[in-house]
Amino acid sequence: MAGLMDLLNSDLGKQIISSVGQQAGTTEGETSSVLSSALPTLINAMQNNASSEQGAGGLLGALLGGKHNGSLLDNLGGLMGSGGIDTEDGGKILGHVLGGNQANVENSLSQNTGVSSDKISMILKIAAPILMAYLANKARTSNVQSGSDLGGLLGSLLGGGQTQQAQAPSMGGSILTSVLDQDGDGQLGVGDAVAAVTKKGGIGGLLGKLFGK
Repeated sequence: MAGLMDLLNSDLGKQIISSVGQQAGTTEGETSSVLSSALPTLINAMQNNASSEQGAGGLLGALLGGKHNGSLLDNLGGLMGSGGIDTEDGGKILGHVLGGNQANVENSLSQNTGVSSDKISMILKIAAPILMAYLANKARTSNVQSGSDLGGLLGSLLGGGQTQQAQAPSMGGSILTSVLDQDGDGQLGVGDAVAAVTKKGGIGGLLGKLFGK
């Protein structure tokens, strides 16, 4: 998770925390606590989605040729002055990334951080477009062109490599594991993947239309 923690501790990260907290109505401490758990959780979910060729293609298309081109990070202050970040767009991103597990993830984040679930929901809707913009910039600078490249990028942000999976040694990883661990064995295996695909609203059904418009 070193990559994400480096981001949050940077000048850009401080600006992100300030902007998100301003729009969500949370203190700097609350916002920082939620983002420290939420961003790894979202990256883990993206990594699960991108484990299939179809899912990786959808995310690559969104990062390299979609509306999330990284420009949002150039004007965070201006966005706050003009009404804030588009939470409707953020909600769509979360729907594609988390699917029917969104409410469970929000509740788990609330339990782990002590921040109310309604504020968690707002923070996630604001943070999702910011995270996409950040990933788009990283994808371009790292010359990401394939699903393998994308896996390496996402893994590096969690402190691992391409093989880093949702069972990351972080609060974000444990939250996603608890939500997606369909058979209760503490690991995300083939059985869990099948259950997630076949379960109504599961992440698996979203792979082919990830971030699609």
